[in-house]
Amino acid sequence: MGATHEGGRGADTRVVATGDGVEEGWKVLDVGPRSVEAIDRALSDARTVFWNGPLGVFETPPFDSATREVARRLADATRRGAYTVVGGGDSIAALEEAGMLGEVSHASTGGGAALELVSGAALPGIEALDPAVDR
Repeated sequence: MGATHEGGRGADTRVVATGDGVEEGWKVLDVGPRSVEAIDRALSDARTVFWNGPLGVFETPPFDSATREVARRLADATRRGAYTVVGGGDSIAALEEAGMLGEVSHASTGGGAALELVSGAALPGIEALDPAVDR
């Protein structure tokens, strides 16, 4: 985990291992390099990837680094043939910031609705278009 005492550029930062806890007065604002490597391992043989939400406070450097790195690795997965879907405005903003928006298979600003759709929930807009739904 990436932790900070103050936050923002020039802040005191440190990487904290999962389970070690975070000292009082510090905040966790990003995931650490071991988490990014674990995500990379999961992406290495993935055929379909659904990403919804940045990994940290990506609007504030240096806490954007894990999100940017995963965006790059998601683009790599797409180039290897994985079908990659990114959901949510913050995720899309993170991809734009990393210069990777055009490197994924599909991007949708409807993050919450996308999560509901993949969970199997009924969506009124989809149901209205489906002729098989009894109205």
